[in-house]
Amino acid sequence: MAPPNDTIAALATPAGTSAIAVIRISGQDTCRLAEGILAALPPPRTATRGDYRDLAGALVDDALFTLFAGPNSYTGEDTLEISCHGSPYIAQRILEDLFARGCRPADPGEFTRRAFLNGRMDLSQAEAVMDLIHARGERALAAAHRQLRGDLGRHLKTLSDGTIDALARVEAHIDFPDEDLPPEDLAAVRAALGAVRDGARRLLATHRYGDLLREGVKTVIAGEPNAGKSSLLNRLLGRERAIVSPEPGTTRDYLEEPVVIGPHCLRLIDTAGLNPTPAPLERLGIDKAHERIADADLLLLVLDATRPTPDFVRSLKLDPAAVVGVLNKADLLAGPAAAAFPPGIATVEVSALTWAGIDGLRGALIGKADGFQTAAGGDAVAINARHAHALAQATGCLDAALLKLGSKPQPELLASDLRGALDALGEIAGRIDNELVLDRLFAAFCIGK
Repeated sequence: MAPPNDTIAALATPAGTSAIAVIRISGQDTCRLAEGILAALPPPRTATRGDYRDLAGALVDDALFTLFAGPNSYTGEDTLEISCHGSPYIAQRILEDLFARGCRPADPGEFTRRAFLNGRMDLSQAEAVMDLIHARGERALAAAHRQLRGDLGRHLKTLSDGTIDALARVEAHIDFPDEDLPPEDLAAVRAALGAVRDGARRLLATHRYGDLLREGVKTVIAGEPNAGKSSLLNRLLGRERAIVSPEPGTTRDYLEEPVVIGPHCLRLIDTAGLNPTPAPLERLGIDKAHERIADADLLLLVLDATRPTPDFVRSLKLDPAAVVGVLNKADLLAGPAAAAFPPGIATVEVSALTWAGIDGLRGALIGKADGFQTAAGGDAVAINARHAHALAQATGCLDAALLKLGSKPQPELLASDLRGALDALGEIAGRIDNELVLDRLFAAFCIGK
C-alpha cells in the first residue's frame, strides 16, 4: 500500500488556550510551503524564528519553525512543525492559511499511519504510540516504551523466522515429491515448531497484563454496610468523591474512579454494603456489588474491626492472591480486632477517619498489582486484544501442524498450516494488505498524531 502524495496539516497539541501550540505539516509540498512562508528554506532540525504571515501578507504570529527532512522524520516525509503562541484563534488562523496554500486537514492518526506506510515503524510500534499517549502509570509507560522500541517486533521476528525455517523444510519435499522425508528432518521440524508455539503462548499469556496496563486494575471495594468503604475510597483518591454518612446503606449503586498508586493505575470501584437483610432497593445495589466482585482484578474487602466477622465472608469465593483484607476503624480498637479474614489473605488495619494505616494499604495494593507483572513474565511485552487474536490464530495453526507431525504428514497440508501461522504473525507487525484493518486502527488516534 503506497503512502499518499498530498500534504496534510493539523494541530498536534490539545485544543484550548496554552503557552504554545504546535502545528504539524507533512507531505511532498512541505519544503515549498516553508520557503513560501519564511522566504527561505530553514535548515533541517534547527528551530528558526520568523514571522508567520498569511497569503495576504498579514502578520499572524511570531513563531518557531522546525523542518525535518525526509526520510529522517517521524512520518518519513518532509515534515514541518510550527510552534506558535497558544491562542486557539492564532492556531486556527495558521491552519486556515495552510489549507489555503494547498494542505488538507489530516485524518485521525494519519501522521502515524504515514510513518507505518513509509517503513518508519511496524504496526505494533504504531499502536505503542497510542499506548504512550494514554499511559496512566509508570508500568504502562514502561511497557509502551518497550513496544515502541521494537520489543514485540523482535519477539515476532524470532517466531516468524522459526516458522519460515520449518516451512522451507516442508516445501522442499513438496518440490521434490519422490524423495522420502528422513526421520531426522521430521524431528527437526517438530522441535522448531514446538519452540515457536511455546514462544507464541508466552506472548499470548501477557494479554491480561496488557489489559490491566491500558485500562487500569479493576479494584473493587466491598464489605459490610457502614464499614467505611466510601471513606476509604475518599482517602485513596485524596478527595471527597463519595458521600459518607453514619447511616448504613448510603451507597446504593457503585462509584468508579481511577487513581495512580505507586507505578500502577487502579480503577477503584466502591460498592453497596453486603447486607444480609436488605430492603428491595438496597438489594439492587447488592446484586451489582456481587457482579463487580466477580469481575474484579483486585478485591479490597473491608470489615469493621470492632465487630465480629460477618457471615458473608465465609460464603465469598476468595483468591488470596487477589484480595487485600482491610480492618477499618482501627482507631476504636482497645485490643485485638474482633473481625478476621480467612487464612492466607493479607490484612491491613487502617482508620479511614484518622488516615492511620493508609500508607500501608497503598503498599499492599502496589504489591498485589506488582504480582500481575510477575505472572506475565517480569518485563514481558504486554500485548493488546488485536495481538491476542492473531497469536491465538497462529497458535491454533501451529497446534494443527504439530498434530499432523504425530503421524505421517501430508506436506501440502502441513505447509498450509504453517502459512496460516505466518499470516497471523504478520498481521501483528502489519505485513498485511488490508486497508480496512488500518482504517479501524488509526481512527482511534487523535487528529495531530
